[in-house]
Amino acid sequence: MRMASPLLALREGYSAIAVGFLLALFALTQVFLALPAGRYVDRHGLKRPVGFCVVAAALGAGLAVAFPVFPVLCLSALMTGGSTGVAVIALQRHVGRAAQNATELKKVFSWLAIGPAVSNFVGPLAAGLLIDYSGFRAAFLLMALLPLATWFWVRRTVELSPVPVVVGGAPKKAWDLLREPIMRRLMLVNWLLSSCWDVHTFVVPILGHERGLSASVIGTILGAFAIAAAFVRVLLPVFAAHVREWVVVASAMVITAVLFAVYPFMVSPLAMGACSVMLGLALGSVQPMIMSTLHQITPEARHGEALGLRLMTINASSVLMPMLFGTAGAVVGVSVVFWAVGLAVGAGARPAWRLRPALRPVPSSADR
Repeated sequence: MRMASPLLALREGYSAIAVGFLLALFALTQVFLALPAGRYVDRHGLKRPVGFCVVAAALGAGLAVAFPVFPVLCLSALMTGGSTGVAVIALQRHVGRAAQNATELKKVFSWLAIGPAVSNFVGPLAAGLLIDYSGFRAAFLLMALLPLATWFWVRRTVELSPVPVVVGGAPKKAWDLLREPIMRRLMLVNWLLSSCWDVHTFVVPILGHERGLSASVIGTILGAFAIAAAFVRVLLPVFAAHVREWVVVASAMVITAVLFAVYPFMVSPLAMGACSVMLGLALGSVQPMIMSTLHQITPEARHGEALGLRLMTINASSVLMPMLFGTAGAVVGVSVVFWAVGLAVGAGARPAWRLRPALRPVPSSADR
């Protein structure tokens, strides 16, 4: 959806600013839903939230099939983006609670992160091929059917036992979690890295459109990024016991900064694809490390709330950043957007290294 909708808007003659606004809407619903969704997931577990998300995502993409015009695309972006965000919180909380120790946390989040990486390959590539050979309606129809497969696998999942809640204690606010310095550093690093995904998703279709590349070629470039991200996440469980979260995250930020510096100079599809692959390897390694750290520094009873806070923070940025990218791209060119974000993520390597302080041990099943 995040590739097909902007391409349709560009083909209809909308500007880079309008495309930035459209992409921002994919994150807008998550800004408002993330915290209440996190609390809801803490109370109700996995299946009920995911069921609601399946309905909303299928309906949102279905509207784009029936009415493929810019205002409806904006509504579809709100619905599909919001449902994806809530489902992510539910899934991440479930697998995080299922882990028994820090090494297992890295393993399970590496496996879980393969899902979005694979979908980021299947989605853009399939949408690009359908757009070129069958039109935009066919692409949106496929996106409307895919969420239904989610319920097929989730419906038989065994729910974990609820976390005991302390009765009579003072109500806690999500912002209390940010009183810990390591949580603030983690949110900053996560925001910077999320901006890298946003700028790549935003800039590549525009660069490809400017250089006359077809939708399928643009989808292949984005798909190469996703394959690389999936590949590194397949490898991470093997090395989970031998890697440290802060080392992986800081290294990925430095590599990303270098790649963003050279990406705008890549003019051929092959060169752009090579940069996408290397960028996917770097950024693909990050999310399992971030999630492992988050679960180790957060009380178990507030995992969903912490995940909601994380999602709200990065999506508040994702609402503003595409519009900023679009404005900057229209004024000074999209290359400058790449360089500015690369400079920021390079500077963020230092706080990423400072995530090193001792992490809270994950409670064993006996402790629970």
